[in-house]
Amino acid sequence: MRTVRETCTAARSASRVLATVSTERKDALLLGIADALEDRSHEIQSVNQRDVDAAREAGTHEGLVDRLTLTDDRIRGIAAALRQVAGLKDPVGQVVEGWTLPNGLEVRKVRVPLGVVAMVYEARPNVTVDAAGLALKSGNACVLRGSSSAFQTNQILVEVIQDRLAAHDLPRDAVALVEDPSHDSVQELMEARGLVDLLIPRGGAGLISRVVEGAKVPVIETGVGVCHVYVDRSADLAKAMDITVNAKVQRPSVCNAAETLLIHRDVAPEFLPKIAETLRGHGVQLFGDPAARDLVEMDEATDELFTEEFYDLRLTVGVVDDLDGALAHIDRFGTLHTEAIVTEDRAAARRFQAEVDAAAVMVNASTRFTDGEQFGFGAEIGISTQKMHARGPMALPELTTIKYLVDGDGQTRT
Repeated sequence: MRTVRETCTAARSASRVLATVSTERKDALLLGIADALEDRSHEIQSVNQRDVDAAREAGTHEGLVDRLTLTDDRIRGIAAALRQVAGLKDPVGQVVEGWTLPNGLEVRKVRVPLGVVAMVYEARPNVTVDAAGLALKSGNACVLRGSSSAFQTNQILVEVIQDRLAAHDLPRDAVALVEDPSHDSVQELMEARGLVDLLIPRGGAGLISRVVEGAKVPVIETGVGVCHVYVDRSADLAKAMDITVNAKVQRPSVCNAAETLLIHRDVAPEFLPKIAETLRGHGVQLFGDPAARDLVEMDEATDELFTEEFYDLRLTVGVVDDLDGALAHIDRFGTLHTEAIVTEDRAAARRFQAEVDAAAVMVNASTRFTDGEQFGFGAEIGISTQKMHARGPMALPELTTIKYLVDGDGQTRT
């Protein structure tokens, strides 16, 4: 078993090769990986089933088991995302801006790969392929440290990718899996200064907090998703019904699923009984504040529940006096991920978008659209909830940095 340092060192060497690979070669590689994933779908699912069975035997929450599970449709979706990435514009070499100084020096600000991007993530084998695809297209090597619960699945996915790298005369270590599933390996990645250029944690609040607070390498925080849908006084209630159900039910185990429904008090008597009945028909368990429970019988929503990312069919419900009340609730309990308002009042919509502090703010649309593929990026390496150079779904440009290229003709500084 290679050490984390050995894995990162090999990836560092591979990154120097990748930085100079043409767009055409990178695209051909990604298309080859997509084909190979589909060709070996049955084998991948067979291995994945071992991880799924072990997770269930260990009593893992079904929402997390769902994240772990690969099906024919999901593998086809992963392959389709790779093909979409292959069709996107390559950011490497893009001239962001350029100018000529009075002394004749020509200055260009150009996008270049970061180098080695490391990922620490939980029970999401699709992240293995998404991260690898985006890293390769942007000229980066990547080091992947998935959770032990998905270790066998990640092994075969990385094997498929490495086989295609070798077939395209590129270093297998351009995509490397950390072989040590212990917590020590995460700590070693966090301390790999000089080998890892960027570390991205993707998972639960505990993992993200540990990495953000303890890393000695640059980190981009991909926060948890306590996402809200606010139904305003002027909302089209039919739209509100569809948006709420989709945001909660369509795939409840992901970070952009809604966890809280807020309803303006003027429409709550009409809307809440209907949406409660519909959501319960989908198996959703509701927890309400006092005003919500006055209208519909449901369990109590504590402050602790309002801060929870459920990963399943549970939803907190609050009735607010007005838009200010909704904004205050989101400011208190939101996680800077995705927030949505349903309203026909354009002024309210614009105010909501202006004042809500989140990576994505939706008007009359489901929170489920905060996704790299849905935004047209092909895939994402994570959804950043921080405010540095990357915010929201992180795709190709966010995996590059800039370099200043200066051309002169003998100029010297006086």
